[in-house]
Amino acid sequence: MISLKTLSSLLIMLGLLAGCSTESSEIVLFDGKSFEGWEGPLESFRIEDGSIVAGTLSAPIPKNQFLSTKEIFDDFELRFKFKMIGERVNAGVQFRTKRIPDHHEVIGYQADMGGKYWGALYDEQRRKTVLAGPDLEKVMKVVNKQDWNEYVVRAKGDHIQLWLNGIKTVDYTEEDPSVERSGIIALQVHSGGPMEAWYRDIRLTRLD
Repeated sequence: MISLKTLSSLLIMLGLLAGCSTESSEIVLFDGKSFEGWEGPLESFRIEDGSIVAGTLSAPIPKNQFLSTKEIFDDFELRFKFKMIGERVNAGVQFRTKRIPDHHEVIGYQADMGGKYWGALYDEQRRKTVLAGPDLEKVMKVVNKQDWNEYVVRAKGDHIQLWLNGIKTVDYTEEDPSVERSGIIALQVHSGGPMEAWYRDIRLTRLD
């Protein structure tokens, strides 16, 4: 018969193992020093101060550009930090996305940022519209313009949720069965500017 003390010890060990398992399931998508695991037009992206930097402050950006993961993800929670510097800033992070062959564009969901799109869920090159978004006046109270912000993207099955600096901005259910539930992650810099979009601390946890 197992003593109460032994049982308590076993439960503590199981708790520690569960905690280790959860922690080890997190994937660091960007190592802070290389483009390992990423692909795209590297002439439009660089690494600086442990961040991926897209765009330039020296000239307008002629077209949207995307740096994407090589790996495909389906159900996950994605966390990253970002800031945008410059004029008419506009960028975003794509997910459940695919590249258009022989084209600079991609198709898929985007966690949008900048202008009137802060915290919104946009459908890039598919429905080409905002699928869901927050009260802009409310969300602008937590946005750090020209400084670091944090986005959380959670996609599980048909359900998509976004948080910007701790404020939930989107709670969306996809009703179209033809929309793909998996794809690449891609960092965007939008045409316009001049501007720079900085991304760092990009981490993903797969969801069962």
